[in-house]
Amino acid sequence: MALIGIIAGTGFYNLPALDGRETKSVETKYGSAKITPGKWNGVDIVFLTRHGRDHSVPPQAINYRANIQALKDSGADYVIAVNVVGGIDPTLKPGDLQLIDDFIDFTSGREHTFFDGIQPEGVQHVDVMDCYDADVKASLSESAGTLAIPLRTGGIYAGFNGPRFETPAEIRFAALAGATVVGMTGCPEVSLAREAGLRYGAIALIVNPAAGLSPIPITTDEISRVLSETSSRVVQIIEGALPILSCKIK
Repeated sequence: MALIGIIAGTGFYNLPALDGRETKSVETKYGSAKITPGKWNGVDIVFLTRHGRDHSVPPQAINYRANIQALKDSGADYVIAVNVVGGIDPTLKPGDLQLIDDFIDFTSGREHTFFDGIQPEGVQHVDVMDCYDADVKASLSESAGTLAIPLRTGGIYAGFNGPRFETPAEIRFAALAGATVVGMTGCPEVSLAREAGLRYGAIALIVNPAAGLSPIPITTDEISRVLSETSSRVVQIIEGALPILSCKIK
């Protein structure tokens, strides 16, 4: 049976179209995680919200290992992640959508690997050249095209600790490294998914220009406004991508 995991964060705390919506806590060897299994657009999914339904878990305190392990233990084949981000590429505007192709991890102090030398698996070195799965990206792109919703490709995600926003100097540094968007939760989630053997893809919703790229201060009120106006497009794209992606699962 095809099973797709969906991970979302700020502004995406539930999926109204999800049949079955009973959240349960599951225990993994890395701690507990809350998941909501159900069916969406005819496809079996497991939904997980990073910050909790009340946005009570800050990005640096998320148990990324438990979240990924919970999806793995649930039998997920693929994972679609949603990242709410700031735009580093000056051509990206609030409300734009971008697929992520690569990442730069500027976070610190997070449990960022399953292979820490403590677990029975021992130390392993995992290739992360193609962390963002081609099938997931193709399914999201096809869905967006069918819906006539613009979806940029070629995104490079810069991950910072948060919960504070980045400084203008940090954004300039990330831009020099080639990053196009910046967020607080994509790392180490993506590399952990790779280590766990989950085929992972991410769609980013730009909600503000990154620090120093606009004379207007970044505020949660403005982010909330953009989210309320544009998050439905992300949901529509994922809804359309689910049956496409489920057909690829052998």
